[in-house]
Amino acid sequence: MNFIRHLFGVSRSLWKAITDELRSVGRPGPRLVDELECVLSVLLAIVFAHALGAQYVGWAAFSGYAVMRSRLSESVMRGTLRITGTIAGAIVALILAPLIADKSFPLALALALIGATTLYFALVSRRSYAWLFTGLTFCMILIEGMMQPASSVFPFARSRIVEILAGTFACIIVSALSNWTIRRALRRDEPKTATPLATPAATLWHKGAALHALQAGIALAFIPFIWRWTGFASLSQSSVTIMAVMLLPVATLESSVLNPVTSKIAMRFVGCAAGGVLAIAVLLSSHHSPLLMTLALCVAVIIGRHVENGNPATSYIGIQFALAFLVVLVPDNYMNAAPEPGLNRLAGILLGIVILEPVLLAWHLLFADKSPPKVGMAAEPDNMPRE
Repeated sequence: MNFIRHLFGVSRSLWKAITDELRSVGRPGPRLVDELECVLSVLLAIVFAHALGAQYVGWAAFSGYAVMRSRLSESVMRGTLRITGTIAGAIVALILAPLIADKSFPLALALALIGATTLYFALVSRRSYAWLFTGLTFCMILIEGMMQPASSVFPFARSRIVEILAGTFACIIVSALSNWTIRRALRRDEPKTATPLATPAATLWHKGAALHALQAGIALAFIPFIWRWTGFASLSQSSVTIMAVMLLPVATLESSVLNPVTSKIAMRFVGCAAGGVLAIAVLLSSHHSPLLMTLALCVAVIIGRHVENGNPATSYIGIQFALAFLVVLVPDNYMNAAPEPGLNRLAGILLGIVILEPVLLAWHLLFADKSPPKVGMAAEPDNMPRE
């Protein structure tokens, strides 16, 4: 009931946010420049991913979207951390997968331990983005090995790295060209602003973050058993959802975390559902025309980025909208575009919510303090990754 209540509240917020924000779409200025940069980055990432033979082109496209920031230095740093974390997670997964991929209990333990550990350091470290992608990549590759125990996970791990590289380099190229041209001109006209606040110092131990990460680890541990029971094919996307929605500002973890996380889950659900439904409609109405699909992709990226850069209370919906749209619409092969792979990935994203929410509720009922939790979602600082 807590999730349903938040879901209705977020749905109302989404409708208001969309209607308010769309009134200013296309208005000249830095915000429009950022949106067009994202469009060009996504398109270039798709080209790179196809040229490099990536298995999951949508992941490269989303990397091109997510890495983009207004300053080149920020995009380079974000991309470097994304690549570093991906490679680190892939290495650990490649070592463990041959040993435990066909064993449910060791696999569940590895997902729980590595997932919880990387999420903990993503919560407390200044290099949050690298730790997050270490955990995400590890879980995705190990789960792939679980589903295909007789095959090597090396091709899947290689493709994850290729996809991240394709998206990141596409973003950096676009960001560099923009910063050397149009953004340089824009900054000359901008008024001087106060120096941004320094990034909070990392801490070695934080009890609230440790308990929070433990809940994510418990949820991840259920994945091997769900696979044995159902054979569902997109559980790697479920692991991404679990880790992404559990990434919150440490300040919100001092008391009950049920409502902040549930609010973020509701935003992910609403954003992904809206993006997925629109992508399906485009696939069906465009008859898989590459030109129409590309035009729709450009519009959807602009809308997602516009909402993300708008009202902070609902900005997370924008990135989830873009994520789902790219996951469903961008085909791995334009000659054989079909909705089924994207729909399976979207279902995996939503299944992560189904796995996580009961764990959060049970933890809240058993261990939370009895003081009434605050309703709503705390705003995330700019340096907090929002995947």
